[in-house]
Amino acid sequence: MANDPLRHPDLVRLSRKLRNQFDEVLEAEQHAAEAVRKRSSHLRDRLLEAEDRGETAVVSGSDGQIYRGRVTTVGVDHLVLDDGGERFLALDHIVSASFKD
Repeated sequence: MANDPLRHPDLVRLSRKLRNQFDEVLEAEQHAAEAVRKRSSHLRDRLLEAEDRGETAVVSGSDGQIYRGRVTTVGVDHLVLDDGGERFLALDHIVSASFKD
């Protein structure tokens, strides 16, 4: 159809521009997700070792709090510290961790 308003040249250019921007954002998000996955898997591996050794962890959370306790459980996406009670922490919210025997 020659009179199709959706085939206006300005709309075609805008559509291409938006699609290119979407592709760029999607690629950046995929790279960011992969980086987070890599960091999380390394942290989780170290936490599993700490659990096996019965080590005490000092964990800094994204909320600015510092948590300290013996590593008792490491799940797929969480950590449990024994600090006189059980404290559950999501692995995604851990900023840093150090370990002591």
